[in-house]
Amino acid sequence: MSCRCFGGSRFHSKKSAEREAPQGVDGELLRNVNHFSYTELRSATDDFHLSNKIGRGGFGTVYKGTLTNGRRIAVKPLSAESKQGVREFITEIMTLSNVRHPNLVELIGCCVQGTRRILVYEYVENNSLDRVLLGATKANIKLNWEKRSDICVGIAKGLAFLHEELVPHIVHRDIKASNILLDQEFNPKIGDFGLAKLFPDNITHITTRIAGTTGYLAPEYVLGGQLTMKADVYSFGVLVLEIISGRNSGKAMWGQMNKFLLEWAWQLHQEEKPLELVDPELGEYPPNEIIRYMKVAFFCTQAAASRRPQMNQVIKMLTKNIRLNEEELTAPGLFQDSESSSVGTSDKKSSDSTLQMSSVPVTITQVTPR
Repeated sequence: MSCRCFGGSRFHSKKSAEREAPQGVDGELLRNVNHFSYTELRSATDDFHLSNKIGRGGFGTVYKGTLTNGRRIAVKPLSAESKQGVREFITEIMTLSNVRHPNLVELIGCCVQGTRRILVYEYVENNSLDRVLLGATKANIKLNWEKRSDICVGIAKGLAFLHEELVPHIVHRDIKASNILLDQEFNPKIGDFGLAKLFPDNITHITTRIAGTTGYLAPEYVLGGQLTMKADVYSFGVLVLEIISGRNSGKAMWGQMNKFLLEWAWQLHQEEKPLELVDPELGEYPPNEIIRYMKVAFFCTQAAASRRPQMNQVIKMLTKNIRLNEEELTAPGLFQDSESSSVGTSDKKSSDSTLQMSSVPVTITQVTPR
């Protein structure tokens, strides 16, 4: 991929980059990076005033700001606990310079000054999906089904790019509503790559320290630390159910048994009452399409990672007239606490399939029109 994240939008000349280069780093290393001074970012954010705080993601709080040229930005000082060296940090920024997609938040620069490590992103107007669907602004912004459907597909396209088009591939590790930002037209952009991991093609999975958000984490990741692209697919499936229901996946309050969202949605599916999941504020919607999206979410949250589709398959399942192989659909993998394992329904067949971690591939779709 030849495009550069910072090409065409640079604010500093090469000479300026060399003059402001961090100690021990020559200007040549910063050649393709917009490097901001800490003074610039303090001024842009009114000294990181609390009134400019717009969220908190992996490794830091995010503030909105305005540069002297009028451009609005999102500024994210990374936590002081970061042990990255200057060169390692800047090299990572340079790697991320290739990550450009309409459904990804653009990283436009950074600041490295003393022990400070700060990321500078494009400002996305309509804040995060969780605030629109699950938070205080929900009453003021109504997302109809067409827009919610577009958000699901846009997120899927962004993940497919990270997983399958970008080289090396990126696993996000923390796909959730608060990491999905909405632009002026409510198009989704995946943000917060502080938790991303880069994978060369010859690595199928890594074992790593658990990072992510309860309610979105795949069972194999929680229980064994196995991080693959299929962990992101699981999180995406949970997110789809949140978008349909307008409800938070991490709160055990749905249904009469205080079930988590995924568990409740599966129960409604088994009881053939799936539309009870739908957000009552949604208004008119196409029932068959809602049900199809729910089934796609269940395929994405299968207990065995091998039974989950790739994101390019998910896009087809959401947008194409293909028949889902529902006979392959089993209970989703659910993780309740540190002492429990994946659990499903009480029936033995469902329970067995939930605990299955088979590597046998499964055909999830048939490209035959219904």
